Amino acid sequence: MSKELAKTYDPKGLEDRLYQKWLDKGYFHAKVNPEKKPFTIVMPPPNVTGQLHMGHALDNTMQDILIRFKRMQGYEALWQPGTDHAAIATEVKVIEMLKKKGIDKDEIGREEFLKALLAGKEEYGNRIVSQLKKMGPPQTGSGNVLPWMKAVLKR
Repeated sequence: MSKELAKTYDPKGLEDRLYQKWLDKGYFHAKVNPEKKPFTIVMPPPNVTGQLHMGHALDNTMQDILIRFKRMQGYEALWQPGTDHAAIATEVKVIEMLKKKGIDKDEIGREEFLKALLAGKEEYGNRIVSQLKKMGPPQTGSGNVLPWMKAVLKR
């Protein structure tokens, strides 16, 4: 009863299932641990300018290496995904998207433009986060980094 290996690797059946298992088991989760020295990297925020490119892959690979290395050295390592706080690139991209639809930002008013911004962020920002996950970097942070900051400042 031998099973023959497929001639080509198909990641769909394996990678999503394993990644979800790792998330469920908390393998990427970092906790405030007063017994360990903290090490933190804040990942640059995703934007809505489209797809990830080789520069993103290189940057995230370097961060991934540093986080894993610090963990092996005994640090409590936090890799916190960033959040786009200024949204300048987001605004530019959404204005371009509206122009393609024949819509002028100034004519639709603030409320409708904010709705368009949120829709653009959801579509493109989530796409980039999903692409990052497919690359495999184990972002350990989720939500608010404030408890980490407070714990580090107490030292």
